[in-house]
Amino acid sequence: MGMNRAWRYRLYPSKAQQEKLNGYLRECKNLWNSLLEYTKAYYNETGKFPTRKEFYLLTKEPPLFSQVAQNVADRLSKSLKGMMLKKNAGKKAGFPRFKPIERIKSFTYPQFGFILAERLELSGIGSIPIKKHRALRGNIKTLTIKKMPSGKWFAIFTSEVEAPEVRRKIGTSVGLDLGIETFAYLSDGSKIENPRYLRLAEERLKLTQRCMSKKKKRSLNRVKARRAVAVAHEKLTNRRRDFLHKVSRALVTQYALIAVEALNIEGLARGFLAKEVLDCSWAEFSSMLAYKAEEAGCEVVLVNPANTTSTCSSCGLVQKKSLAERWHFCPCGAEMSRDFNAAINILNRAIANSPGRVRQSELANNSATAGTAGSQACGEETPTHYKHNEQVSSMKQEAHAFRRG
Repeated sequence: MGMNRAWRYRLYPSKAQQEKLNGYLRECKNLWNSLLEYTKAYYNETGKFPTRKEFYLLTKEPPLFSQVAQNVADRLSKSLKGMMLKKNAGKKAGFPRFKPIERIKSFTYPQFGFILAERLELSGIGSIPIKKHRALRGNIKTLTIKKMPSGKWFAIFTSEVEAPEVRRKIGTSVGLDLGIETFAYLSDGSKIENPRYLRLAEERLKLTQRCMSKKKKRSLNRVKARRAVAVAHEKLTNRRRDFLHKVSRALVTQYALIAVEALNIEGLARGFLAKEVLDCSWAEFSSMLAYKAEEAGCEVVLVNPANTTSTCSSCGLVQKKSLAERWHFCPCGAEMSRDFNAAINILNRAIANSPGRVRQSELANNSATAGTAGSQACGEETPTHYKHNEQVSSMKQEAHAFRRG
């Protein structure tokens, strides 16, 4: 069975080619808005949406490559379908919005219209230098040309590759308690420090944003200042993503089973710690962990996060704790970091929900870990630290679903 994978490469178009690429974005914007206007008028008159065939007939006129124009129509059809699904589910939903040029950041060749060799040949645009820093595997399915807010251009290919015949790894299991003070605490006593890239970049972001706010609107200086803000954000994103890639790769290489909480990240991002939660990028990390585990033969299990912190990992007693309480004390004698306690509970839940897939030796391993934690009554905690600058190779690919425990 094949798997879809994404491959991103930097493009270096000339000024003339950039004008053509920007022209394509403008034409995509115009086509989207004209199709949406036609759809609204058609719906008001008939109570129905135009068919995809009618959309395709309308895409014959604009000066776009036919495949690109049809992809714009397909995206609008998909948005309309999503709108109707929401309405049928009793949710509030409205028509897609008309888009200014700032909201059109990419266009897609869904089947053909491009040739990839030493350079990237695009129909209607020409031959563009491309930096192929790694080999592209599989059969190419689509190509998306994307413009970043910083002004950089990228080619994003999707390809279908054969799924590797990977056997399940036989080895140790680990539970991960994702947090803010520490990025992740592991049930084996080690922890991954939170690099807090947003905090490091905050002063630079404030400076560039303050500079932009002082520029006159619609002026060339404001455009330059906006690009400086975009470059600062892009650098922050790249640093954070690099860290997540390396951590996720290290974990799936080292462990056979990884248990993580099925967190409601959207809800957490609306709380008073929203800024810190979003900086940790737990959702992106979970996605990376999932697809890397698939290829490494590692199993990732999602468990219910309820009471993982308040339950004693040694005796099972539930004691509610405030967020300020960072240490776990239990009448049974167990004393340890609350995050370490939670990580052990997360692993125990994963093992309890998949006993047939975890070896007895691993169960003994984890029991020994819990016993060690309980013996730390004098407060002698000696966790190891994961260094986030450790070099681990990574690859951006499409994620698959977790197995829920």
